[in-house]
Amino acid sequence: MGATLDVSCEPVDGGWRCRVEVDAGSERTRHSVRVSRADLDRWGGGGPVEELVRRSFEFLLEREPAGSILREFELAAIQRYFPEFDQNFRR
Repeated sequence: MGATLDVSCEPVDGGWRCRVEVDAGSERTRHSVRVSRADLDRWGGGGPVEELVRRSFEFLLEREPAGSILREFELAAIQRYFPEFDQNFRR
């Protein structure tokens, strides 16, 4: 993959707002991701929200360049674009 990810999350109504910075060498991007408690329960495997977001971005970066990832989205939207996300992350 080769990209460096910096993930920070803060609690908001019923979930978290996470800021993700991707440094892919020649390309740097910033993203805002909303994660609900249901998302963490469904895909988090009992781990911290930051780890779920990091793994989700690794998943995305295996499929598209950082510049193609939406700048702001809800984590659950990933499965609409990549149906295999649910199988890869559901526990």
